[in-house]
Amino acid sequence: MEIYSFSPFGYEGALVSVEVDLRRGIPAVDVVGLADGAVKEARERMQAAIRNSGFEFPPERVLISLSPADMKKEGAGFDLPIALAVLAASDSIEETPKVPGFINGSVLIMGELELSGKVRSVKGIHAACSTAGACGITRCIVPKANADEAREVSGMFVYGADNLADAFEALQNSAYFTSGSSDTNQSGIPQNADYIEGIHFLPVIEGFEYSEIRGQKELLRALQIAAAGGHNLLAVGAPGCGKTMAIQKLPALLPLLTKDEAQSTTRIWSLAGLLAPSESLVRTPPFRMPHQTASIEGICGGGTQCRPGEISLAHNGVLFLDEAAEFRSSVLQMLRVPLESGRITLSRAGRSTVYPADFQLIMAANPCPCGNYGSNTKLCLCSATSIDHYWKKFSAPLLDRIDLRVKIESETENGLDDETPGISTHELRIPIARAIKIQRKRQGKKNAGLTPEEIGKYCTIREESRQILDKAVSRFDFSPRAVASILKIARTIADMNGNAEITGDHLREAINFRKTYCSLGTFE
Repeated sequence: MEIYSFSPFGYEGALVSVEVDLRRGIPAVDVVGLADGAVKEARERMQAAIRNSGFEFPPERVLISLSPADMKKEGAGFDLPIALAVLAASDSIEETPKVPGFINGSVLIMGELELSGKVRSVKGIHAACSTAGACGITRCIVPKANADEAREVSGMFVYGADNLADAFEALQNSAYFTSGSSDTNQSGIPQNADYIEGIHFLPVIEGFEYSEIRGQKELLRALQIAAAGGHNLLAVGAPGCGKTMAIQKLPALLPLLTKDEAQSTTRIWSLAGLLAPSESLVRTPPFRMPHQTASIEGICGGGTQCRPGEISLAHNGVLFLDEAAEFRSSVLQMLRVPLESGRITLSRAGRSTVYPADFQLIMAANPCPCGNYGSNTKLCLCSATSIDHYWKKFSAPLLDRIDLRVKIESETENGLDDETPGISTHELRIPIARAIKIQRKRQGKKNAGLTPEEIGKYCTIREESRQILDKAVSRFDFSPRAVASILKIARTIADMNGNAEITGDHLREAINFRKTYCSLGTFE
């Protein structure tokens, strides 16, 4: 039997072999293999846990080797594998073994020990089991609180240990290990989920009902298109116009993640230690809303162990930057490469890791520092220089990657009636579900992620529609990326309507959402 543990670093991490040698000499415990302080302290914890669990700690000199030797090992997750390796080594040298034998093959073990012998939960279980499964290891012993998380890894047989004695007993009987549910595609989906045209949504709860919003039809339409196609969006409006409130309800319009999407998202959240105790698989699309004071490391990730940043925590979900112009320019410019590639590479101390970062960027901003620029009822006190400096934080390359742009008027300027009925969340979901179903069947991803080759294949238009697009390019001086963005938006609108062909109406609506927010008039 070979015992392995897991050392997290970045997105990948690495398996660590735990070996124990008992030899003659003054009783002591030595740990070799670049162990950090927390791992070295496991010597004291595991000795107390072994004795308090009713076992006898070996009187010999104990050598614990963690390999590969040139990789630093960190965290308290090594307590349980070290203790079990010591017990297994102690039993193997007895003339009459205390147990009939251990299970054959390799086993992954993770867990932190209390002095009483109880096993505490640790983070990174999903990542550890995924890595072990890729290396051919099919059994793992993890804390009982993390067992459901481990069972979400396909092909993994899991035992959730409550204490050290239970874990040692499981090493002797393979029948203790159980796999996850057979219906893996339904794992993590609430029973009361809203099921529309084969697509699951979370049940609508208080605070996520769009019928509470009066007016702002253009913003709601843009959010609907963004949810259906995964498009980036910029909403510009005066303070108090309702843009933040409407965007914060966006998770209600996002469909639940597929099994494959959930696996990669769960791995990231597991490494970050953000999985809720009752959550074994992340099926809800992440919605991250960092503060304006966030640093580059906080957004892109970093630290000695290359922890995931906000863009990776928003993988397969939404990154919402409220008051986006208040973020540092360096933070905003850093978003350009991940938006394009869907991943980010972090390098620290001679090691590097690649995190997935396929997120949807939603930004909200005021038209000027005071927020009253362009208002018909309020006076803007900002100088032309301050307004220019305010908008220069959004570089042209970054804005070119924003598909949908919306200018929002306040209710008082629009003269909206507070009694105007709003569109319900369920009504908004129906076209979204239709579009998502078509996209998953056609290309297996959302339209925002279409490559140039796929745009040429799935976004074909007739000659009359081509003339409409050429007219818009001439009028608004669209870049090639903007033209590709318009075609992808039009494809999403056509999918929402259930149309196989992109028509002129679809293109006009896409152009109106793509053009600069301050452009006058509506493109006809």
